[in-house]
Amino acid sequence: MSYVDGFVLAVSKAKLDDYKKLANLAGPIWMEHGALAYVECIGDDVPYGEVTSFPRAVQAKDDEIVVFAWAVYESRESRDAVMAKVMADPRLKTDWGDMPFDGKRMIFGGFKPFIEL
Repeated sequence: MSYVDGFVLAVSKAKLDDYKKLANLAGPIWMEHGALAYVECIGDDVPYGEVTSFPRAVQAKDDEIVVFAWAVYESRESRDAVMAKVMADPRLKTDWGDMPFDGKRMIFGGFKPFIEL
């Protein structure tokens, strides 16, 4: 069974083009290092909930948009190997202060699928 990393983050609408450039750089690098799939999505129907919601989870401000992304790997072991290569790849070396989003509000984690259709 595969393994999935999921990411949810808030991106300033003013920096959305910068984020897309970063995603277009990162996606092929993930794939080059062994990811089976890499997907980035811009929130289209993500209302601000009264108790929980995607915008609440990342403390999205009025001028921000929610991004939901994921990468798929062959296994947890494959994910760990791919992630080590991605994190060491010099093409992605950047100062976190220069990122087009606030990494402190990003939610991420690895998931074991229990159904794959």
